Amino acid sequence: SAGVRLEPTMPTVYTTGSWRPFSGQEEPFLERWTEFAAWASGFPGAGRAVLARDVRDTARFVSFIGWDTMQAMSEWKASPEFKERMGRVQQHIDKFAPTEIDVVAECEDGRAL
Repeated sequence: SAGVRLEPTMPTVYTTGSWRPFSGQEEPFLERWTEFAAWASGFPGAGRAVLARDVRDTARFVSFIGWDTMQAMSEWKASPEFKERMGRVQQHIDKFAPTEIDVVAECEDGRAL
């Protein structure tokens, strides 16, 4: 109805990973991860995909993809293309530690949500 403001859906779960590319493979890793994440972010229930570099250990990267539900994330991981696309990224990786995290608290603009 008029005047009702719909808030964007906040992710309830995230897939996250700690990545350490082989020495000299940082650029190919970034290219493959970006391709993988663009594909992933197009799945139903997927949110923004982010890759960050550790400022104290610049050989380490951390990624996050937000998901509306655990079910949406599970369907993405079970998709026929997942293993092949993830393999394209991992060919540049020395160490990779993936996990799923469930949101238990959020704060924004000086208040708890």
